[in-house]
Amino acid sequence: MILVCGGAGYIGSHMVHELLRQGLPTAVLDNLQSGHKEAVHPKAVFLEGDVRDESALDQIMAHGVTDVIHFAANSLVGESVEKPLQYYNNNVHGMEVLLKAMVKHGVGRIVFSSTAAVYGEPSRVPIVEDDPAAPTNPYGETKLAMEKMMKWVEGAHGIRYVSLRYFNVAGALADGSLGEDHSPETHLIPLVLKVPLGLREQIGIFGDDYDTPDGTCIRDYVHVSDLAQAHLLALEYLRGGGASSILNLGSAKGFSVKAIIDAAEKVTGQTIKREIKPRRAGDPARLVADSARAKKILGWKPAYENVEEIIATAWNWHRLHPEGWADR
Repeated sequence: MILVCGGAGYIGSHMVHELLRQGLPTAVLDNLQSGHKEAVHPKAVFLEGDVRDESALDQIMAHGVTDVIHFAANSLVGESVEKPLQYYNNNVHGMEVLLKAMVKHGVGRIVFSSTAAVYGEPSRVPIVEDDPAAPTNPYGETKLAMEKMMKWVEGAHGIRYVSLRYFNVAGALADGSLGEDHSPETHLIPLVLKVPLGLREQIGIFGDDYDTPDGTCIRDYVHVSDLAQAHLLALEYLRGGGASSILNLGSAKGFSVKAIIDAAEKVTGQTIKREIKPRRAGDPARLVADSARAKKILGWKPAYENVEEIIATAWNWHRLHPEGWADR
């Protein structure tokens, strides 16, 4: 049995879908703080509970858990600056309690959903795994602390791990049955798509004078199904005896804000009104990850490399569910 912590969230629910599609028994632990019970696959064992709750972990580990895939964390950069103690408690303490339960129940493998926010302001682009980790916010800092905790626990208890660092996740299942629903929504693609849905009048572009081809920030985007596939490959790698690793997941090229909006116009067939706003403090011009190591070690090959294809799957979900899971 594979335990997916945070399996009712956006990425976690797609992970559970992929695991069950592969015929792998799966359990989900989620406190539904930001996840949705409707997003949990009906064939998964589901327990509403918190990763910081030892009794909840004991209860779900009793199902014969052999592996853990860990998504459960607070993940809003701005909120982390305002509420750092909340982020340390939920993220770092949550990892502590989870690893303690894994030691107790003899679970020796974990795939961790990390973030390229651990790099902070990159010294070069694209970013490689050996570049300095210097987070500029508590969110990135807590994720880095979680990575380091796994390293030391491996030394003491032998739990092997793969930590996957990625930037922007986007898209949905191609059939529109599973997708993205955050409150508040902070991701660019769903915010852009709210305009043709009539839920927003326009999309703001924070700065158009960056040192990039069109003056807007460039970011990395990975389709959520490709991300789930990478986690599955990481699990297979660990099951095959692979050594603990930290790997980037990204496109290695990135797409600008204007390029995303232009692509969304093509996909939806509608004009998307945009407004240029002042730069946001701390926004780097380019954030792009080099995922060559993941491709070499895991054999990962993203199926979605065209941003219009990624947006088309997101549009299918949002068009069918403009209010997210509330429409179900």
